[in-house]
Amino acid sequence: MKNHDRFWVRCAVVGAFALVFASAGCNAWRVMFPVQEYETDPPALPETVSETEVLLFTKTNGFRHHEAIDRGVPFFRELADARGWGLFHTENGAVHEEALLQRFDVVVWFQTSGDTLNPDQKAALRRYIEGGGGFVAVHGAGGDPAYDWAWYVDELIGAQFVGHTMSPQFQTATLIVRDPAHPATAQLPARFEHTEEWYSFASNPEARGARVLVAVDESTYTRELGWFGLIMDNTLEMGDHPIVWSHCPGEGRALFSALGHQAAAYDVPEQRALLEGAVAWAAGLHGRECEDTLAPDRG
Repeated sequence: MKNHDRFWVRCAVVGAFALVFASAGCNAWRVMFPVQEYETDPPALPETVSETEVLLFTKTNGFRHHEAIDRGVPFFRELADARGWGLFHTENGAVHEEALLQRFDVVVWFQTSGDTLNPDQKAALRRYIEGGGGFVAVHGAGGDPAYDWAWYVDELIGAQFVGHTMSPQFQTATLIVRDPAHPATAQLPARFEHTEEWYSFASNPEARGARVLVAVDESTYTRELGWFGLIMDNTLEMGDHPIVWSHCPGEGRALFSALGHQAAAYDVPEQRALLEGAVAWAAGLHGRECEDTLAPDRG
């Protein structure tokens, strides 16, 4: 297809998508046109009831993973109950206030999307993490096509999402545990199968110093965008393809997992074990020392 023909095909496809999304009020419309809603009155926190306190944050100003949130929040409650942790769940961004964040050992951004915090709240979260706090981001929390907050994607997540499988969207592939010594992966088999919407990233965070914990074997699934390729030039092939990694921003601990789009994932033993280990590690339950720091992003 010639370049000018491809251009007009793209325009037609984008226009069709816009009409469909606008008329149907489709969730995917929020990907193209995220909302900007910022809370300023923080929620009332319960009294501290545990030595380990978890903040679970699920605000979405962009695409909302409804099914994953509906199943994942109860999973985190089950996990906290089983481990004797305190857990506070909210979608109020104003909880990211310096004094309130100090109540928690770890902040979990679960399926968040869009720009969820105002500048003061962003600054408070950054100070919390770099000052020794723990942070875990799951799937959609690292899956926006663009970010208003450069520090979040460049220095906290550590890699920019570029796309996910669409032909078909959900595929079963082989995951390889690259670092079985990390608390997040210690209970996982060396290789296992997982069904997912497979994310790809613009760069490999390992090149900047991140500790890659799990990678996906690209030869075990189809890395194609299908007809989305008409409007997107990016490739889903990474070669060495990390899917879970950790690093240490300042004095803190951060871990990102691209797994967990579907509700069914939160009943899979490997996913449950991964998230349990990730939260425990980020909360400092395996020690607070962390040496895997990201080099500056030169991109």
